[in-house]
Amino acid sequence: MLTAQLVHAQQEPVGQAPPDAINQPDVQAITEYAGVLTPRGQLVIEPSLQYSHAGVNRLTFQGIEILSTLLIGVFTAEEANRDTWTAAVTGRLGVTDRLELEAKVPYVYRSDTLFATVPTVEGSEAGQFDIDRDLSGNGLGDIELAARYQLNRGQNNWPYLIANLRYKTTTGEGPFDIRRDSDGIERELATGSGFHSLEPSITALYPSDPAVFFANLGYMYTKKESINKRINDDITIGDVDPGDAIRVSFGMGYAINERASFSLGYKHDFIDKTKTEFLGANGNSSTQSSRSLNIGSLLLGWSYQLKPDVSVNLGLELGVTDDAPDTVITLRVPFRMGMY
Repeated sequence: MLTAQLVHAQQEPVGQAPPDAINQPDVQAITEYAGVLTPRGQLVIEPSLQYSHAGVNRLTFQGIEILSTLLIGVFTAEEANRDTWTAAVTGRLGVTDRLELEAKVPYVYRSDTLFATVPTVEGSEAGQFDIDRDLSGNGLGDIELAARYQLNRGQNNWPYLIANLRYKTTTGEGPFDIRRDSDGIERELATGSGFHSLEPSITALYPSDPAVFFANLGYMYTKKESINKRINDDITIGDVDPGDAIRVSFGMGYAINERASFSLGYKHDFIDKTKTEFLGANGNSSTQSSRSLNIGSLLLGWSYQLKPDVSVNLGLELGVTDDAPDTVITLRVPFRMGMY
């Protein structure tokens, strides 16, 4: 998703050599999807606040369908609402005209409300019971480190190509670090993934005044971990191999005037299955796999330049697949200052 301010290219006088500086469009962007480098010697401090909401309403039938209006069996009803607030501070430093380094420190608050009606069978009699739970968790999230390098000058009608590398730490409290009761049911929510991940990607930016088109293709590798933690008296979690992901995004940013711009885009994550090893009390082990996920979102963005070194950026993601969050809203206020 881009919020862009575009600079009109100027023609060089005939016979004059081009300057040594790396030419690139001036683009304010959400750097997970696209963007160009911070100028050499400039430091950008970017406080941000993000809100994410996901709702699940699912009705599952187990039994026999006699007619489309006559069902014999039991129903399982589930309703869940998941809200996440993330406050973060991101710092980006332009080391050279081609190289940029970034660090992001998030603080996460999560709140889940779950209601489910679950069928039971005792002997020959069937019944059901209700689950109604409210969970929350807050704390430091997973710190992220990133580097970006501009590969070319965007000459001869080529797009600007930027190589990206992002590493996510495990500073947040992972799903196997949280408190659980004697049955192994969590009593709080995790603030981190609990797994190291590395994501190389490449971004292409193509200026076409007054717009900038972008595309990003990345692969996220998540490291397999040996958890070896007892969940309850009967089950111990052994090795867990989270699914890797292929990430694709594309779109365009459009400059309305020198201060304001908006953007349109789309992103899609293809996440592979997670494999979990369960160790029984009798020494037996089994491995179960989750289903793969498809997370697609429509991207909208707006930007306004308050001062030459201060802007306000608002981003909106609308989930278009069943696995995607319903809504993600992100407010960013980057400040730029000279360091050298």
